[in-house]
Amino acid sequence: MSSLGEAITTARRALGYTQEELAEAAGVTQAALSRYENDLREPESEALARLADALGVTVPFLRSASSVRGAMAVDAHMRKRATAKATTWRQLESQLNMYRMHVRHLMEEVSLRAQQRIPTFDPIDTDAADAARMVRMQWRMPIGTVRSLVRWVEAAGCIVLAEDFGTTRIDGLSQWVDDYPVMMINVAAPVDRIRLTVGHELGHLCLHSSEPTLAMEEEATRFAAEFLMPEEVIRPQLRNLTLGRLHDLKREWGTSMQAIIERAHDLQVITSTKRANLYKSLGNHGWRTREPLSDELPPEVPALAQSIGEAMADKGLSREEIAEMAGFSDADRNKLFVATTRRLRAV
Repeated sequence: MSSLGEAITTARRALGYTQEELAEAAGVTQAALSRYENDLREPESEALARLADALGVTVPFLRSASSVRGAMAVDAHMRKRATAKATTWRQLESQLNMYRMHVRHLMEEVSLRAQQRIPTFDPIDTDAADAARMVRMQWRMPIGTVRSLVRWVEAAGCIVLAEDFGTTRIDGLSQWVDDYPVMMINVAAPVDRIRLTVGHELGHLCLHSSEPTLAMEEEATRFAAEFLMPEEVIRPQLRNLTLGRLHDLKREWGTSMQAIIERAHDLQVITSTKRANLYKSLGNHGWRTREPLSDELPPEVPALAQSIGEAMADKGLSREEIAEMAGFSDADRNKLFVATTRRLRAV
């Protein structure tokens, strides 16, 4: 079970605060804060109010987060490189957990009706590629390239949040909160990488909603490859690959040239030698680290969270009321459900 101490700790880590920094901001001793976070003592009402204010949340939010089924600070599915700093991805993981709880807090007051849903599968019974094909069929997606990928995911009720992670070594992370999935993507990445990340995290949400598996990263990658580049359509296009052909395919499919090479190799359309030669050609042009054409691809821009904020504003709610319903201490702290000024009534 979650606890108030876990809620305070997660909120502190999401902001990048040390215990000493939060204790000073909230006007409590570090020793007292340590006891609060380890559930050795519950803060009195006045101290809890100061802690909530320093953390940018409301007291009801902290108490609600502390009573969630299971743990609040769950491990997130994360697409990251092995060299990513633990301090950075732990902070991002805490931020995602906080967003999960804000979504949960708001959904206690507001219902979200999605056009579709994100189905879940047991990866033991369902192959990752088969799961991707079934999702495409359930969502009635057109054959071929996935246009506006983020909009498809949001239409299934997944709140996607785009932020600059401050590092290029972490691409995205995701997790479920009750019946609502939440995903964070790194906007510092090029569009083709963002699209692969969204497909990868969608694979995690579909395949690993309950228990992780030893091959979960490989499964999510295979899901993303089939979801974004269906074998039935792309296989004939992968023969006789050249750099020029890779350029054309990148424009068509919206994925990186390296992802297309890997797809061709995984489908056994090209040999390992051909794969190595293509990578060598990319390296000779300096394209292993920064590929061309990425800035020509249509951007993937999340809109669901803002749409929820605007729908609430259309109901006559003010910025402050929306923030409070989502568990933020004031409107300026609410970076999730933000409505445009024209939709907000005067307070």
